[in-house]
Amino acid sequence: MPNQKRRVAIVGARGMLARMVLRSAPSEWDIVALSHPQFDLTDRASARMGLSAFQPDVIINCAAYTDVDGAESNEALAFSVNAVGPGNLAQVAKELNATLVHFSSDYVFGGDKTAPYRETDCPDPRSIYGKSKLQGEQLIQDSGLERFFIVRTSWLYGPGGKNFVESMIRLAQQREELRIVADQFGSPTYTADLTQAALNLLAEETTDTRKKRTPDPLYGIYHYANEGQCSWHRFAEEIVSLLKTNGETIKAKLILPIPTTAYPLPAPRPSYSVLSKAKYRKTTGAIVPNWRQALARYMANRLNSQSHPQGGSP
Repeated sequence: MPNQKRRVAIVGARGMLARMVLRSAPSEWDIVALSHPQFDLTDRASARMGLSAFQPDVIINCAAYTDVDGAESNEALAFSVNAVGPGNLAQVAKELNATLVHFSSDYVFGGDKTAPYRETDCPDPRSIYGKSKLQGEQLIQDSGLERFFIVRTSWLYGPGGKNFVESMIRLAQQREELRIVADQFGSPTYTADLTQAALNLLAEETTDTRKKRTPDPLYGIYHYANEGQCSWHRFAEEIVSLLKTNGETIKAKLILPIPTTAYPLPAPRPSYSVLSKAKYRKTTGAIVPNWRQALARYMANRLNSQSHPQGGSP
């Protein structure tokens, strides 16, 4: 489907996900990139002023407080960025008649299930971070804005940010033995694939069949992560295996599985947070890449960009 000319505001433009959105955006889009401190989404007047000047058709919110453990001791900041901010953007989007795309987290769930979480499952966050993300969702839903996509994702990684993949690469280069939690299960997600999912949802807005539906069932909450599931330990094994396959020099010889109890952290994590992509697939008809395939693609792109820093693959 051809992309339409749209005015798109990307909030949190310096972050890992926003960089991929900017890189992948259709050429037809007229984009403004907004970031702190020039743009403060936690201040509604500031958000209104910054967005009103551009009059966007779409607002994509990539801004988030993502320090899961830090949120336990910085609750006010976490709620300000993850809850108040998205609520402000929803209010401004309503005033400007814009569509809002907001990214949320698998951590809104408690982790008690053993089958993939659906959008209709009841949230039960256990951490401050998860609670702040859930409140952000609720403020968007309570804003009166009709056109919004809340996309929950999990275990996100990509170029230009701090994430599990980059941490494992660094540790594999420094240590002979890695000890990785093996009793938490989820689905890794490559920022390139999450970005494409958001673009696919936005593309659905332009179809004639969607325009004829009142109220439009297109909008609401979606789950998106790469297909399949694994533990953090299995994820680490795959990362190290790809490093070896790609001929990179590493020290790691052993990757030992450990229980969560052996690696205590300030914030509790869900033991199971796999997300069902059935609703997304039904809505868009798109294929969801497997997490191993996505990781291999990321690692190959990463290696190529190191070899060709001026013109590497995205």
